[in-house]
Amino acid sequence: MGCFTFIKVMMILFNLAIFLGGGTLLGVGIWVKVDGESFLNIFGALSSSVLQVVNVAYLLIVIGAILLVIGFLGCYGAQKESKCLLIMFFSVVLIIFIAEVAAAVVALVFTGLAETLLTGLVTPLLKDKYGADPTFTEIWNVTMTEVHCCGLNNYTDFNNSYFYEKYHSYPRQCCDDMVEVCNSTLAAEKPVKGCFPQILEEIRTNAGVAGGVAAGIAALEIAAMAVSMYLYCRLDEK
Repeated sequence: MGCFTFIKVMMILFNLAIFLGGGTLLGVGIWVKVDGESFLNIFGALSSSVLQVVNVAYLLIVIGAILLVIGFLGCYGAQKESKCLLIMFFSVVLIIFIAEVAAAVVALVFTGLAETLLTGLVTPLLKDKYGADPTFTEIWNVTMTEVHCCGLNNYTDFNNSYFYEKYHSYPRQCCDDMVEVCNSTLAAEKPVKGCFPQILEEIRTNAGVAGGVAAGIAALEIAAMAVSMYLYCRLDEK
């Protein structure tokens, strides 16, 4: 088996795995969208926290669809030795790589802006839907209990909220679950942080692992681009 044939076979197998993984994520995304309750029942508190931050169904569907396209272009392009599909594969992976680098730079440089935007989006939802929407309330209750936090930033996120106007108190998690009625005095005395600072602290704690995973993904993308360009160039010689 020559070098070209070996790389071609590896390209096909690698992208076949990506294609199958994309199909799996797409299927899970559709499942979550159609029957999110069973997803919560199976995966529990972790899924509740994730669902609160992002719409996991749409996220999985988008990622799954992208992986399906990449896997198809790479696998079928290598198998058919199609220069058009290979250059399309290279272009798509390059665009994703640039987007990831840009997102990483923005996340590092504009962390404060991201916090401001998230606060502006989530805090109004807390005020309007916590206590009024059973699903939304359950998700936040599980999140605050498991993460040991209160609101997005702190207990003041619930000021003038539907929940506070109805019960004249804050969620019990804001008082560390130690009292039945959590008023502003008790909430201010308790050392319960907001969920956003807690999540950021967890991210910083696991930054090494996250960085390693990101570096591994980037290396795979660079390798995929290099292999596809190698195959593309070698087809001119055949």
